[in-house]
Amino acid sequence: MSIWELLLAFLVVLLMLVALLANVLVLVCFLYSADIRKQVPGLFILNLTFCNLLMAVSSMPLTLAGIIYKSQPAGDQVCHVVGFLETFLTTNSMLSMAALSIDRWIAVVFPLSYHSKMRFRDAALILSYTWLHSASFPIVAASLSWVGFHHLYASCTLYNKRPEDRTQFVIFTGVFHALSFLLSLVVLCFTYLKVLKVARFHCKRIDVITMQTLVLLVDIHPSVRERCLEEQRRRRQRATKKISTFIGTFILCFAPYVITRLVELSSVVHISSHWGIISKCLAYSKAVSDPFVYSLLRHQYKKTWKDIINKILKRSSINSSALAGEAHRRNLPQLNE
Repeated sequence: MSIWELLLAFLVVLLMLVALLANVLVLVCFLYSADIRKQVPGLFILNLTFCNLLMAVSSMPLTLAGIIYKSQPAGDQVCHVVGFLETFLTTNSMLSMAALSIDRWIAVVFPLSYHSKMRFRDAALILSYTWLHSASFPIVAASLSWVGFHHLYASCTLYNKRPEDRTQFVIFTGVFHALSFLLSLVVLCFTYLKVLKVARFHCKRIDVITMQTLVLLVDIHPSVRERCLEEQRRRRQRATKKISTFIGTFILCFAPYVITRLVELSSVVHISSHWGIISKCLAYSKAVSDPFVYSLLRHQYKKTWKDIINKILKRSSINSSALAGEAHRRNLPQLNE
């Protein structure tokens, strides 16, 4: 193996381990906290978490083996199943992010009617659509034998080996990425920009009230005034940073891979196998970033983990105290003797 292949193999191993750990942590928080389970977005996050976990245990290991052995690492049937799952899980995760953005849009833009517009039944219907949408493309691809090991990405994915099917495969690939990546990106941009507009409007109202208060409080200390102004700047930047993170990670992780898949359809441009694997690793990195972007860095999940850690530490301290007390009682007869 060359140094490039060693680095790429190490990158896949790192992504796989972090994705497993981070998504398991999200799952533990979901199972532990009743408050998280009561929230409607929890269903979308749970679905996204399962997609990321399945990606980490199915597609990533075979990609690692493909990089090491430079050939199909398993039999045709296994590769077909993994390729089917890879297409299904990638599409499902994209649509789950779009569903989360729709949920945030309704919650921020229509706060008074949120509970009537986004119930568990509505979330279940949205998830049902994402599953049907995500399953339709790999079913078509599998029926036409367009799933197999692709050397450019060292993974089992959409792949056409028959030159006579090239035109149909080009059309299928274009429609697939338009109705998965592009559709999800349009929904993300539309909903989050609407959320950002409302957030900025509320920030302006708060800023006006803050400035009026500062003008009235003429005896206020300059340091307090400066802290209020600094909080204004942070408040304006907070919503922009969050929304930029949601949209930015989606584009950064998926766009290089999607563009590479589309450019690959043209026989004019030559694509390096190293870049193909790098673009695939960028797509895998979404399974790593999702737990932090949507869950673990949020206040509710941080609080849940603090509760879990405190409970574990308290239980261990109780057990250690009990063991110490029992040892002390055993030593008493020896001392009396």
